[in-house]
Amino acid sequence: MMRRWKRWGIAFLMVLTMGCVVSCQGTSPTVRDASGDCTPVEHAAGNTCVPNRFERLVTLDSVAFEDAIALNLQPIATVFSNLSTHLRDRVGELENIGSQGEPALESVLALKPDLILGLDAYRSIYPQASQIAPTVLFEFEHSGQWKEVFQAIAQALGRADVGQQVLADYNQRLEEFKTRLRMESPFAEMGHSPVVSVVRIYPDSINLYLRDSFPGTVLQDAGLTQPTAQDLSAEDAQRIVNNPIQMSISRELLSQADGDVLFLWTAENETAANQEAQKKLEALMNDPLWQTLNVVKNNRVYFVPEYWIGSGPIAANAILDDLFKYLVESPQA
Repeated sequence: MMRRWKRWGIAFLMVLTMGCVVSCQGTSPTVRDASGDCTPVEHAAGNTCVPNRFERLVTLDSVAFEDAIALNLQPIATVFSNLSTHLRDRVGELENIGSQGEPALESVLALKPDLILGLDAYRSIYPQASQIAPTVLFEFEHSGQWKEVFQAIAQALGRADVGQQVLADYNQRLEEFKTRLRMESPFAEMGHSPVVSVVRIYPDSINLYLRDSFPGTVLQDAGLTQPTAQDLSAEDAQRIVNNPIQMSISRELLSQADGDVLFLWTAENETAANQEAQKKLEALMNDPLWQTLNVVKNNRVYFVPEYWIGSGPIAANAILDDLFKYLVESPQA
């Protein structure tokens, strides 16, 4: 019965907001700012006049949430699902507006936001969201585009200078890492930067993360290379395996996961799926083919959290923390 009432409530909201779209603006969902104190922004779903001052920001997904936090903004609400460890401790007393991909618009409406931020995956609800508050959606094809998306959000919110400083601080840390890797780490004696493999264990597959994936971009920024099989651009990967950032391999191709260092994780959103992934990992580590990998023999396989599949500057800096930790400060497991 409760589910039925919830469905009727959502349906009523949709009818109400769509009615307002038609009666107030004809066929255009472009938001007007009554005070005129706003800046027009062209984005993935249209054109929105973004308030120059806003206090009640709602983010529809983890990417917008992370970028807002990195820009020293404090949203009043976001979706709590799919938040990885580097973001969970930042939600504080924020309101939960539902699941990633399915934000509850009735909850957003009740919060009376003055700005809504999200990715272009929410185009279908843009007409309704934009009647609640000015809404801006950003193009997002894959996580390797995180810097472009971050800069676009910073620009749209009038915080381009803050965004530039965030990336400048990130680049400064990268230069420190490169220097310390070259001067302090045992890899300096190799005459080249270590080859770093990035692997994720799913319940039903072993996946390599490629050059233009989120972790791949951070590795590139840090002057590190990946094994040949992982050194695929997003365009080539999309053409070959129909996925721009990762590819599955069979156990017979485990050699493609070898390198000087291997970062590995099993993070899944659902408990049952994560348990299956853990079983898959245990089976992998007992596999004789796994034991033949040089990176395994050299004891340089490191288990890392799910921020390795993040999509923003906070996660990028968390990966960089791991690179300092495992490649410079304590390079042996």
